[in-house]
Amino acid sequence: MSLNNHKNKKDDLALVLLSAGMDSAVCASVAAKKHALAFLHFQYGQKAAKKELKCFYRLVDHFKPQKYLVVELPFFKIIGGSSLTAEEIEIPETSNTQEIPSTYVPFRNGVFLSLAVAWAEVIGAKKIFIGVNEVDFSGYPDCRNEFIKAFNQAVNLGTKPETNLTIETPLIKLSKKEIVELGIKLNTPFHLTWSCYRQTEKACGRCESCQIRLKAFKEAGIEDPIEYA
Repeated sequence: MSLNNHKNKKDDLALVLLSAGMDSAVCASVAAKKHALAFLHFQYGQKAAKKELKCFYRLVDHFKPQKYLVVELPFFKIIGGSSLTAEEIEIPETSNTQEIPSTYVPFRNGVFLSLAVAWAEVIGAKKIFIGVNEVDFSGYPDCRNEFIKAFNQAVNLGTKPETNLTIETPLIKLSKKEIVELGIKLNTPFHLTWSCYRQTEKACGRCESCQIRLKAFKEAGIEDPIEYA
């Protein structure tokens, strides 16, 4: 775990869950319009962990948040059950829209948000931004608006009265094309992001995450700035 600080003129602090992916970077751009920033990144045994961490630090240099924290969660890999963390499960290149894909990490966003709430309560943040989306998504149950609403209720029941935290999901009803367009409008540094599920120098272009990203940029009529194999 590492904790660092940057100075920022804004006082109203928002915590952003920043995976270093496309959606979380756009989410950071939205939060930056009105808030000072604190970035929270998780290394949970995902196969693209090293690349994601490298991109996270690049995004820290770009956005210059007041605070940033990297937390290691090795238990996700120990638990297994996901092709993102288990070496014995291959990352799929096609998905069955009727089933939750093997890339789903069991209750990942629930765990992430719980830790985000704990840190937010300590640092005095009033909002937590997370880039979940339920339009162009893989069907993960912890990305749905109903889950976020329920979690918001739990947060306010389980924290001090003066904490008064709200989880913000500015992208939840946007298509991936609309997320790209919003990112361009907000000057999101897409060239610093990483969406591929695999640990490679160039994005594979074949996993579901790469396919969704490539489709979004194509539909928006914008060239994706990262390299693909």
